[in-house]
Amino acid sequence: MSKKIVSLAGDGIGPEIMAAGLEVLEHVAKKVNFDYQMIAKPFGGAGIDLVGHPLPDETLEAAKAADAVLLAAIGSPQYDNAPIRPEQGLLAIRKALNLFANIRPVKIFDALKHLSPLKEERIQGVDFVVVRELVGGIYFGEHRLEETSARDVNDYSDEEIRRIMHKAFELARGRGKKVTSIDKQNVLATSKLWRQVADDVAKAYPDVTLEHQLVDSAAMLMITNPTRFDVIVTENLFGDILSDEASVLPGTLGVMPSASHSEGGPSLYEPIHGSAPDIAGKGIANPISMILSVAMMLRDSFGELAGAEMIEDAVAKTLAQGIFTKDLGDNATTAEMTASIIGNL
Repeated sequence: MSKKIVSLAGDGIGPEIMAAGLEVLEHVAKKVNFDYQMIAKPFGGAGIDLVGHPLPDETLEAAKAADAVLLAAIGSPQYDNAPIRPEQGLLAIRKALNLFANIRPVKIFDALKHLSPLKEERIQGVDFVVVRELVGGIYFGEHRLEETSARDVNDYSDEEIRRIMHKAFELARGRGKKVTSIDKQNVLATSKLWRQVADDVAKAYPDVTLEHQLVDSAAMLMITNPTRFDVIVTENLFGDILSDEASVLPGTLGVMPSASHSEGGPSLYEPIHGSAPDIAGKGIANPISMILSVAMMLRDSFGELAGAEMIEDAVAKTLAQGIFTKDLGDNATTAEMTASIIGNL
């Protein structure tokens, strides 16, 4: 049966890297006999321009009915002072699709070790995953801003913590069998509950080791000893900060994909970088993070392991050949990088 995939090109470099990702998908699909239907919908600034909202009703309905969603990038300076910003569409689609688990793999390509701000011996063998709770916590709590005071509520339930913990432990079972749960339990009530639930969930996974880290010490360890991590699981705010910290280890945002999973609906796959409006339309954006997001989609949503591995191997081979876009230190265009990856399939 043909799989329905909704593509949301979004803003800035989004349309350029989405085109690259879909071109790679088309070639791989032929090799592994993957049958799919691609449905493009407006999102972000395109949605605002069309109907006045970054997440048009037609886009949301299509996403809900899809088997997976691909998102390229969102955000544009022209909406900086607008009453509705493109980024509001991202929060809205996460909530509407109940995308509670954000998965960000952090792995170092051998050909890019020289770009990392850390010494090569410190990043040798880095391979971990950040699992971030995505639809709870302070981003979705009550917000109040007054003239001389402000208030943001960080709210978590046992159920919300329990389901993200299960996701982390299940992921660890297929990797290094170690989960690092990150909190601030020495100060925050939500973190005290977080740690209690983590300990309880761990009982169902006797083959997986659980350790706890306070968020401040975890931030330090991510730089001083990143190889010690396998699966990191944490709440929304801490996950936002730590996953961005982790993103600098490979030396560029341009090679890092991500996935966001729901409990029963479609998953969403996207690069972790922004819309880079300063280079939009110039044909020099690095498409690798989008292309690797396509690989994650094939593996996680459709079980197409061979197709996912083909893409990942082709990306690694292309980089090993010294084909780099501007952010990697050379001058290959988006189209040239995409063609090289396709050639290496």
